[in-house]
Amino acid sequence: MKRAALTSRLTGLFLLAAAYPSAGLAQDTLQPYQLVRSLQLVQDRIAAGDHAAMPMQAKLLEMTDARLRAADAEDFKDPKNFRALLVYGMSGGNPVTVEAAVSRAASDPRNLAIAKGVIDYLNGRPGEAIEALRPIDPMALPGDLGAFLALVKGSLLATDQPAAALTLLDEARLLSPGTLVEEAALRRSVGIAVTQGDAARFALASTQYVERYLYSPYASQFADSFVSGVIALHMSISQDKLADITSMMDPEREKVIYLRIARRAAIDGMSDLSAFASARAEQGRDGNTNQGDPRALLYSSLSTVTSDTIDDVRAKLGKIDRSKLSDGDRALLDAAKAIAGEVVAPPASVPAANLTPASVVPSPGPELAAASTTDAAGLPPVEGAVSEQPAVAPSLDAAPAAPSAPAPATVTATDAATVLPALAPATSSGTDTTDPTDAAVTKTRRQLDLIDQMLGAAPK
Repeated sequence: MKRAALTSRLTGLFLLAAAYPSAGLAQDTLQPYQLVRSLQLVQDRIAAGDHAAMPMQAKLLEMTDARLRAADAEDFKDPKNFRALLVYGMSGGNPVTVEAAVSRAASDPRNLAIAKGVIDYLNGRPGEAIEALRPIDPMALPGDLGAFLALVKGSLLATDQPAAALTLLDEARLLSPGTLVEEAALRRSVGIAVTQGDAARFALASTQYVERYLYSPYASQFADSFVSGVIALHMSISQDKLADITSMMDPEREKVIYLRIARRAAIDGMSDLSAFASARAEQGRDGNTNQGDPRALLYSSLSTVTSDTIDDVRAKLGKIDRSKLSDGDRALLDAAKAIAGEVVAPPASVPAANLTPASVVPSPGPELAAASTTDAAGLPPVEGAVSEQPAVAPSLDAAPAAPSAPAPATVTATDAATVLPALAPATSSGTDTTDPTDAAVTKTRRQLDLIDQMLGAAPK
């Protein structure tokens, strides 16, 4: 009740100030800590999925910035106002405003050290920020400031000291449950757990995020980390656990996640995971299946493109409506068809009766790997932003990296032994390396290299 009453009162003050901007009512009536607290409440609503509050956030940031630029030393004698200044900075505020206001404030050495660290952080000086904030214990500070400081320190240490970063992010959540701080801490914990190879922590943080913040405007960042984590930790996460996590999503988001996992897994040669994710994407929920989705058909086909059921796969690929695919997926479809064609096409110099599909084509993983540089699956967007400013809502798919140049189309004895053990040229024993079957392998590899070049040049 207390929180609801405070929200109502501050919202009323905000609306009154917004109605009379020329009177400067916000600057004259509200203390900085009141404006910052109102900003936090609005941001917490956004984190919980209330995207309609975004315009209010923008207006409150503007009003708070103006109030802090006008604040003088007398204002900052109130410790609540100085703490509010720092929280404003860590809530997406203007670093110029923060630095100017700190220069006018008289505070104790610890607060000034925190201010220096926050300013360094805002200005993109992580090394200096870490040094300034290193001796500061977030748990020893008032809860409103300590939560943000734990989040900032955890973010700064994520790369070099991931274990310490996870502890700090846990402290941030403990100090500020149900807020934007907890949302950001959970989201970043997912990514750090992946780099640590901690499947249990990854699964727990992912479960908590989906339960509480699935509709946050920053959920696209979580989706990126989640898909990458499933791929990286696929040997440590059971399919049942994955299904438990996704079952808490709405059907459309669940389908999108499984499509992304299926695509990445197929490209990386993880046949079992790709088949599982494709089947889950096609299965749907509540009686609504996605069996006609061309992406699900394509990704499930990729994992079996050189299998014994190649005729079935070719028929399945032939039924896919390429007009409903993105440019990247059309390139994948063309590559899959080309590889499937090579499986059943006998070399000109070798009788077809002497060959089986498995004897002329390597496994699909390496050949399709080049498609990872065109990871534009054309999936439906989920509200969210890649940056910390939630005004933009991009697709779930992250921008792909530039493709590397294809490797020369050569086959060595080692290559053949790895890919086709039964057909590897026995050069050590003097066997003739001009065997027609080896020539067929070389031809196939060269054609697959051409496919790789095509994928590398495909629109992103």
